[in-house]
Amino acid sequence: MPKGQGNLIAQNRKARYEYTIIDTIEAGIVLTGTEIKSIRAGRINLKDGYASIRNGEVFLNNVHIAPYEQGNVFNHDPIRSRKLLMHKKQINRLIGETKTAGVTLVPLKVYLKNGYAKVLIGLAKGKKKYDKRESLKRKDQQRDIQRAMKDR
Repeated sequence: MPKGQGNLIAQNRKARYEYTIIDTIEAGIVLTGTEIKSIRAGRINLKDGYASIRNGEVFLNNVHIAPYEQGNVFNHDPIRSRKLLMHKKQINRLIGETKTAGVTLVPLKVYLKNGYAKVLIGLAKGKKKYDKRESLKRKDQQRDIQRAMKDR
């Protein structure tokens, strides 16, 4: 876990397989009361999530936060769009970078830092099929090396 990250809640492992991560940016999330309680319980799924930029603001889309059990009528919509809190300079940089074809914003991790929910957004470029095979081959080789070193 990189320095400065608190308690890791959820991780999107498939994102690193599907995309080449160019850069990462930490952002806060605007949440309702039942959403943060559900996140603290670990009931969040980043698998199909992505971020988009609309009207100079960044939104997190398609991230599923399960309804809170004790939430009754105040519960939230599980897959609503959630606004991300970022500096204007960061947003302007992201606008420039995402204009390139094939570049998208993908949530990589959600964690708690000083009591606040933070999301690590990755600037990602899609991998081709042969790139995915190459990364799997490299991962297998690393595992074999580790196994050989352990047996010594």
